[in-house]
Amino acid sequence: METDKAVLCESLIIWLQTFNTGSPCTAVAELTTGVAMSQALHQIDPAWFSKSWLGRIKEDVGDNWRLKVLNSILTSFYLVKVAEHSDPVELGRLLQLILGCAVKCERKQEYIQVIMTLEESVQHVVMTAIQEVSTTNFEIETQPTSDPGQVTVLQEERNSLLAENDVLTDRANQLDAFDDPSTPSGRKHSQLQIQLETLQEENFRLEAAKDDYRIHCEELEKQLIEVQHRNDELTSLAEESRALKDELDILRSCSDRAVKLEASVETYRRKLEDLGDLRRQVKLLEEKNMTYMHNTVSLEEELRKANTARAQLETYKRQVQELHRKLSEESRRADNLAYEMKKFEEKYDAVMKEKEKIIIERDSLKETNEELRCNQAQQDQLRQAGSSLDHRIDNSLTALTVCPCPYREKFIRLQHENKMLRVQQEGSENEKISELQTLLEEAHRSRSELDTENRLNRERVTELQQQVEDLQKSLQGQGAKTDDSHLKRKLDAHMVQLNEAQDEIMKKKELLEDLQPDNTQTSLRLEELMAALKKKDDDMRAMEERYKMYLEKARNVSCHSFRSYPTSSWTKSVEKDNSLSFQKLAIEARLGGRSTSMVPPGQSFLSQQRQVTNATRRTLSVSMPATTSN
Repeated sequence: METDKAVLCESLIIWLQTFNTGSPCTAVAELTTGVAMSQALHQIDPAWFSKSWLGRIKEDVGDNWRLKVLNSILTSFYLVKVAEHSDPVELGRLLQLILGCAVKCERKQEYIQVIMTLEESVQHVVMTAIQEVSTTNFEIETQPTSDPGQVTVLQEERNSLLAENDVLTDRANQLDAFDDPSTPSGRKHSQLQIQLETLQEENFRLEAAKDDYRIHCEELEKQLIEVQHRNDELTSLAEESRALKDELDILRSCSDRAVKLEASVETYRRKLEDLGDLRRQVKLLEEKNMTYMHNTVSLEEELRKANTARAQLETYKRQVQELHRKLSEESRRADNLAYEMKKFEEKYDAVMKEKEKIIIERDSLKETNEELRCNQAQQDQLRQAGSSLDHRIDNSLTALTVCPCPYREKFIRLQHENKMLRVQQEGSENEKISELQTLLEEAHRSRSELDTENRLNRERVTELQQQVEDLQKSLQGQGAKTDDSHLKRKLDAHMVQLNEAQDEIMKKKELLEDLQPDNTQTSLRLEELMAALKKKDDDMRAMEERYKMYLEKARNVSCHSFRSYPTSSWTKSVEKDNSLSFQKLAIEARLGGRSTSMVPPGQSFLSQQRQVTNATRRTLSVSMPATTSN
């Protein structure tokens, strides 16, 4: 029973291959995924087994058993439970159900025709499967049941039996049509019978020819055996003749060799007579060879030492070049540092001079401060003692003190204008001096750099000249080897370097000569400006001396007036002078605010402090006649 089921499964697989499904369906293992069967069901009834249902059957499931979807749709189609395992028996039953679907669908005639084209054994198994499906449907129909689903199944089985009956009827009609020559199938059958008879006659003729060829082949085999025996005999005779020929050749070569040996014996006999002379010559040659070997060893040793010395010389040359390069760099650096040091020393000297001037101004300010303190103390004493002075003397003193007020204001205004002019002139001159100093510093720097390069070039020229002299000496010492091309090339290269260095030195000299006139002109211009500045300073000192002289005269006049008038009038004159000094300070403040924009922006801090100190000193000097006492 199991064998019949396996045969049924194989036959149904062959039948399933007629659908030309996309998935392979040649073995049981390829049908376990259910893809091929689902594609066949979709071809049988696309309305029931739709594309959406087919899309739920995945093709890349591998070893997973995906027959549940197919099982559920077949259960709803037949209302019977399909086995869920994939063994051949159950797979055959499942394929039998698919066969029932094929003979039940609308295109059943087409599928029946396809079944008729299969092999006869496969047709028999497929028809048996259709009968089993139909019998099962009939049994289900005959059983009393109240289930409408079973009734539907039985009806479908009946329909399958009817379809099988139709298939058998068509086959019987086809078999009957073979005997009728008027039908196409009958004519084809008769033609096939004629062809069969022709082929049988041809077969008989071929068998007779085959017997003739067999007899002829046996005769040829006998002849072949005889020829092989004769060939073996001839081969043995040929080998014997070849061996005899080889012996004959050997004997001939031996005879030729014997003749040659006899001639060589005679030759050796004559050569033995000359062997004594040759041995003596060999001894002499060996002695000369030993001498040459010793000379060669000594020369090789000297060559090895020369190569070592040459390598060391090349190393020393590279080191010397590197040291020369470092020396040139350090020389440039030292020159730059020396130039910077010189600049710093000049700046330091200038700062020290400014410091000395500031110290002098500080001492003068201290003295002025002490004088002001003394004057303030005297004023306090005079205020305490001046309450009982005469009003008449006060009026006369007031008239005397008020009188010179316009002259004093004019003097203060002129003094302030003089100070502003001095500030402007000093600012413009300081700017010019700073510009010229910058140009002079740049010229000095470039000149120092060029001097450094010139000195290095001179050293290089000296070295190259020394090398040229050494090469010339070596050439003179070699004598006959003066034609050495390598030394000539080296000498030519050194001469080219020497010429290049001399050309570079000439260019540097020309550049220095071009820079020297500018440097001279700058120095002359700077000296002229310094002389003008010195002249201005002398004029300013002369003006200060005249101012001090006038101030001393004013102090004397003030002291004389203090001695000639009583204390009360002197106190009032002091107060008047204080008020005048305050007025003078206010005028200076207004004039200073008006001329602030006239101060040059490039003025240094020390010059500004000096101007402020000088202005303070002049202000205090102007106010001193009103506050000085004995």
